[in-house]
Amino acid sequence: MSTSIDSSLTEAQMTAEDQVPKIELLTWTNDEYDGVIVEMDKPMDSATFLSILRASISHWKQLGKKGVWIKLPIYLASLVEALVQEGFWYHHAERKYLMLVYWIPDSPDTIPANATHRVGVGSFVVNEKQEVLVVQEKTGHFQGTGVWKFPTGVVDEGEDICAAAVREVKEETGVDAEFLEVLAFRQSHMSFFEKSDLFFVCLLRPLSPDIQIQELEIEAAKWMPFDEYAAQPIMEKYELMKYINNIYLAKIDGQYSGFTPVSTAPNFSKKNIYLYLNAGGLKKSNS
Repeated sequence: MSTSIDSSLTEAQMTAEDQVPKIELLTWTNDEYDGVIVEMDKPMDSATFLSILRASISHWKQLGKKGVWIKLPIYLASLVEALVQEGFWYHHAERKYLMLVYWIPDSPDTIPANATHRVGVGSFVVNEKQEVLVVQEKTGHFQGTGVWKFPTGVVDEGEDICAAAVREVKEETGVDAEFLEVLAFRQSHMSFFEKSDLFFVCLLRPLSPDIQIQELEIEAAKWMPFDEYAAQPIMEKYELMKYINNIYLAKIDGQYSGFTPVSTAPNFSKKNIYLYLNAGGLKKSNS
């Protein structure tokens, strides 16, 4: 008798459970800091998305999660308004997506800020005749001034500083070059959309003398004797340029050593990473 009743109750419970609608949640992965990452890829209307988003946040709160990262591809930009209404804020944007973030606990958030620095390189290419590879630009700060400067540019995402220095020389002048060392670097602030800037001055050796300029950005390029380059009036105006010239003179006199790239095994990626160090000083210290 009791077995029959228990069986009937179990069947009734199962039927009731089957009738309860399952709550749909956003698909997520855990990050390393008790947060979640959502990579949106399926189109949906804002009302449906908002319902699923609220259910997901409630679920993550029960799990003790903290930060929420939602990556929206550009074709789902219509969902931004719903996210902002729920308290999400912009973190960063790339060409094909927008990243928004949210903090669940009732405490100050510890979500790291977006990238704070842009990284640039300047390529000081000097041949055996002590001639510097210089260019005049069609755009930028020195446009139309007659100033001759060394090739400069911005390091691409995933690109090493040493590779960027070689690439910029090739792109602007057509000259193949070998990276030798970082002579110095400077940090500045509020330079590009309120971001800070790191600029690495690199010494390179040319592998070919022939120049073929990039006509879109470069007005002219040539090999200029170092003394003539350093004697330009602009050098008196910019203290940074005078320092670079003095560093180079100390370098050729054997009184200065820069930082050469040493490939080291990575800890967090598959690609080897470069440690820039004073190799000569290290060798003397270990001998």
